[in-house]
Amino acid sequence: MLVLHYTGMQTAEAAIARLRDVEARVSAHYVVDEDGTLYALVPEERRAWHAGKGVWQGETDCNAASIGIEIVNPGHEWGYRDFPDVQIDAVIALVADIRSRWTIPDGRIIGHSDLAPDRKEDPGERFPWKRLAGEGHGLWFEPAAERIAALGPPLGLADEGLGVIVLRAGLHRLGYGLQPGGVYDAETQQTVTAFQRHWRQGRVDGIADGQTRATLMGVLQRATAESPTGVLP
Repeated sequence: MLVLHYTGMQTAEAAIARLRDVEARVSAHYVVDEDGTLYALVPEERRAWHAGKGVWQGETDCNAASIGIEIVNPGHEWGYRDFPDVQIDAVIALVADIRSRWTIPDGRIIGHSDLAPDRKEDPGERFPWKRLAGEGHGLWFEPAAERIAALGPPLGLADEGLGVIVLRAGLHRLGYGLQPGGVYDAETQQTVTAFQRHWRQGRVDGIADGQTRATLMGVLQRATAESPTGVLP
């Protein structure tokens, strides 16, 4: 899989220094600076320590199964801002280059927050996932208004019932570590928030409104369609 991050530090120099520091016990395969400069730090075939504890599509050792790309941005802590076009151009080119060497399905191009919703926010709701998908890398879906309206009222904390069962099962099937169940608990809220950061970026609040749920259904359909067996891992 490909895991995209933001550096979450005040400068590119500080981020690269940390990633090269043996004592820091953190690393990534690539860093993309805001001016589009690309730094290669770890060979793709080697394990890098960028993902940490998390899960995606049943994979629990994500460091061993992924290539990590750190994208320079101060992040939510230090003044989160839009990613410059030249930087995203470089990310798109890098992703295309990596995929020319490795078999990575669109459904396995994810953000750090997707595999670890309980502790990570990056690369966040300002990252242009739609543009990346438009270039052929990753999943994207925008539901029609009637599809949104058909799903009824939003779901939130402490809600129970069939709607929550369907929501949790869908998030799990897409790849999140959330297990199927019938209660909208804190873990469900964290997972919905992570989903929104990636696929429903206009409002990130952990509430599964109609747009969030319709988007999930559409993304799932596209992920399943690209699987040779019609079944996700």
